[in-house]
Amino acid sequence: MDVADWAPADVDLTRPNAARVYDYYLGGSHNFAIDRQMAQQAIDLWPDVPMIVRANRAFLRRAVRQLIRAGVRQFLDLGSGIPTVGAVHELAQADDPQARVVYVDVDPIAVAHSRAILAGNEQATAIQADLRNPAAVLRDPLVRGMLDLSQPVAVLLVAVLHFVSDDDDPAGIVSALRSALVPGSLVVISHASQDGVDERAEGHRALYARAASPMTMRNREQIAHLLDGLELVPPGVSPIRLWRPEPGDETDGDPASFAGYAAVGRVA
Repeated sequence: MDVADWAPADVDLTRPNAARVYDYYLGGSHNFAIDRQMAQQAIDLWPDVPMIVRANRAFLRRAVRQLIRAGVRQFLDLGSGIPTVGAVHELAQADDPQARVVYVDVDPIAVAHSRAILAGNEQATAIQADLRNPAAVLRDPLVRGMLDLSQPVAVLLVAVLHFVSDDDDPAGIVSALRSALVPGSLVVISHASQDGVDERAEGHRALYARAASPMTMRNREQIAHLLDGLELVPPGVSPIRLWRPEPGDETDGDPASFAGYAAVGRVA
């Protein structure tokens, strides 16, 4: 199989990659047949999956735009995947070309793809690091070189904390990040939920476990707990598509079917 010129030379085409599967759901082109096969299996189990992924990306778009309007110019995107189809740097730099973005992912494949996409963009970079060790992320030289941590930073944890197990203490991760940020910084979260979708969620969890990306879905109360110590920006912890919807956003249907919650918290 030919490998596209955006792909790293040593890309593994024998195993699906969660970041490329996500890109496929978004309608992107940074994916391969093995990724599309896994995506189709997920869609067969849960036909709403592409809609849910697009709802997450729409939430990211709304959140970044509102943060830019509020004066935020620094973004740390943790568990970023591949920055395509309305990624943070595109959204932020469309309003302010000087906005700075650091993408962080533990997956070397996603990071390699990201660096190829960002080549030539001096205001954005990608690093390989594990968000489960926030102190290591924040002291990374590339992070320090791109972001001024003495000024407000928006930390994005969009559609990623459900890949962090309870044993790895996601609330502790958010707390450590909060403690390292100056007042006026913000933490942006969206998280898959089991609320109202247990049967479909179980098949989806099993599929991602086979792809070495196990999911831990949480209910609204558990997701709200992740934001302890932050001042919630209205409307608080909300179904993803109902967090400050904009004209043209899809908001019809049972909120439980949105399969997740979104929230933004401010560091006081």
